[in-house]
Amino acid sequence: MVVIAKEPAPGRVKTRLVPPLTPGEAAALAGAALEDTLRTVAQVPAAGRVLALDGAPGAWLPEGFTVLPQRGDGLDERLAAAFEDAHRLLPAPIVLIGMDTPQVAAGLLADALSLLAGHDAVFGPAADGGFWLLGLRAPDPALLLGVPMSAPITGEVQLRRLKEAGMSVALMPCLTDVDTMADAVEVAALAPASRYAATLAGMGVPR
Repeated sequence: MVVIAKEPAPGRVKTRLVPPLTPGEAAALAGAALEDTLRTVAQVPAAGRVLALDGAPGAWLPEGFTVLPQRGDGLDERLAAAFEDAHRLLPAPIVLIGMDTPQVAAGLLADALSLLAGHDAVFGPAADGGFWLLGLRAPDPALLLGVPMSAPITGEVQLRRLKEAGMSVALMPCLTDVDTMADAVEVAALAPASRYAATLAGMGVPR
């Protein structure tokens, strides 16, 4: 399991939530989402757990994760590098997620890993047109490089790239990424017991 994330520092994360949130509040919310995500991944029976991090680790990092620095400029390059570096560390099938779906359950991630036993790839579409999960039995930078990121067609292009490579692809449920305040409220309602939901409620935003 690989989580790709940014250090939750003010001004570097969740900038589209500013305003109505302050940069510090947006960073706190991102930190809560990252912590929830890492705790969930820690529950998944995986051969190894990697955090591909842009920045420095903090007290939010649980035990059992290997931290690797992100490489590359655009997100497509960073994703491709995360797959390559994690596979070099432990040559096994890889499921990668970001920090924007703190509502994800450990069972769903375990299902994604299991699906790689019978498929070349696993793909989790996001409601905004992107994707929240990508699993590959073996990394190949050509599958990711050049895919337009953070666009309404990102998921469509990425899925087509996989299929055009002749890969068998298993689809996961569509989840909501946290990009806007409406997304933030929706995701908190889906995970009411999460640190993320509590953090958002502490800012005066109803769950």
